[in-house]
Amino acid sequence: MKEDSLKSNSSNTHAWYIVVLLTLANISSFIDRQILSLLVKPIKRDLMLSDTEVSLLMGLSFAIFYTLFGVIIGRLADRSNRRNIVMIGITVWSAMTTLCAGIGTYLQFFLVRMGVGVGESTLSPSAYSMIADLFPKNKLATAMSIFTMGIFLGSGLATLIGSGIVANLPTEGMIIVPILGQIFPWQIIFLYVGLPGLVITLLLFTIKEPTRKNLLQKDGQDVTLSFSEAIKIIFKYRKTYLMICFITSSQALVNFGCNAWVPTFVSRTYGWAVPRAGAFYGTVLVICSITGVLFGGWYADRLTKQGKTDGRLRISVIGATLCFFGAIAVLMPHAEWSLLLMALPAFGLSAPFGAATAAVQEIMPNQVRALSSSIMLFILNLVGLALGPALVAIFTDYIFKDENMIRYSLMWLFLIGGTVGLTLSILVLKPYRQIIESRI
Repeated sequence: MKEDSLKSNSSNTHAWYIVVLLTLANISSFIDRQILSLLVKPIKRDLMLSDTEVSLLMGLSFAIFYTLFGVIIGRLADRSNRRNIVMIGITVWSAMTTLCAGIGTYLQFFLVRMGVGVGESTLSPSAYSMIADLFPKNKLATAMSIFTMGIFLGSGLATLIGSGIVANLPTEGMIIVPILGQIFPWQIIFLYVGLPGLVITLLLFTIKEPTRKNLLQKDGQDVTLSFSEAIKIIFKYRKTYLMICFITSSQALVNFGCNAWVPTFVSRTYGWAVPRAGAFYGTVLVICSITGVLFGGWYADRLTKQGKTDGRLRISVIGATLCFFGAIAVLMPHAEWSLLLMALPAFGLSAPFGAATAAVQEIMPNQVRALSSSIMLFILNLVGLALGPALVAIFTDYIFKDENMIRYSLMWLFLIGGTVGLTLSILVLKPYRQIIESRI
């Protein structure tokens, strides 16, 4: 009995160790993609771009290949070694981020950002599937939320650390870097954030591929599914599944839009320097988002233990409601008031994400978990990553036609995301509850 207890504790420790490493990888990926939000002004100046063109670098260039390759990677992760897939992905996205330091044209920048998207498409589908194999149902939302915390911690750290670096960079001229030659001062940041990712690749050598659990079987044998069979299983509960996908997408729409433009909004509206705005917003984002995502996972698991079969998705109702406070925050007369009030949507939008991913994993058999996650991420990134930053820019450039009206662009972002998220969060509770109760 004592030996079994020691094995169980060792297994639990190793499971949490894997989650920590995957979370570090998630932090690295979001630092790499988020850092552009602090570089809007110098990128526009040195490459002579509009808000819309910069938004395409933040969103569309990354999202195109992230989403397309994500489905392919998801299918591969359901059939192959997920740890190795993640290791290759980290190496690719770290190398591509580093190459951003050597670009000289907008087209080169766009293409290299596509490469970052290809690398990062490997992480989440593989990680979701691995975590679902490592933890029982009553701990799954918490584990998923810790992994998801990397999204918000990475975004916040990119803003905080990047603000300090940007504040100390030359504002004009060129600098000389070995191998790369002459580059713009802001490009050096991509070396700082890209190279450390390679260390995480090495750390992943210390873990093993988790044993797959809850596999579909026939006559006592694991079933190998064709792609069409896998798709059929994923969309067996299409109404519930797609509503969860679009709930998370509405959250991502607001999150990515805010992360891309809030430092610029504070600079244009209140006259703060971008580094100061980024540092303040980054602090709010780190504290409130991490608190939110950990609360969401813990509360979802608590509701599940209490017998609330729809507990994982009740968190989305809370999150979407808090999103509306963002529309008020951007209208505040002082920057401090605005950024502090953004604590509420930052908390609310982060809280449901881990629980929602756990909900999808719970209703899917092992052979389609990574693929179902990659399809969810496909939708999430098309709506959130590709559209979120672009929507703010389109409102600013083509509807208000004044870059100083960016506060109203952000106001509409919060209203649209909050309305869609709240409506779908209420509608999905009953069908999801019916699926879970049918299996009890």
